[in-house]
Amino acid sequence: MALSKRELFLKRRLRNRNKMKKMANGRPRLSVHRSNKNISVQLIDDANGVTLASASSLESSLGVVGKNNVEASAKVGAAIAERAKKAGVEECYFDRGGFLFHGRVKALADAAREGGLKF
Repeated sequence: MALSKRELFLKRRLRNRNKMKKMANGRPRLSVHRSNKNISVQLIDDANGVTLASASSLESSLGVVGKNNVEASAKVGAAIAERAKKAGVEECYFDRGGFLFHGRVKALADAAREGGLKF
């Protein structure tokens, strides 16, 4: 029997996270969640179980509420890079979950890199 889209997504997410955790080396995780309407990202310290910084397209301060396109994702990526610097984080690893590294997820990653995050 063929796997459903959801089951394939979950398999992809676990495969990605397990690979990344092996290479984490004490760095925080930059976790991305993308929906049809919004995109959000969190900088998570898994050792202490604490969220260090977060950004989302739902924040009115970014000026992209109600939009979910590449430009909105780039603004969220720039915002998380700025907030990570304030939290004292320069290096992390990128956890795309089960989402493909394409389009909005790629735009967010590129903007975070341009903002000074290293991953």
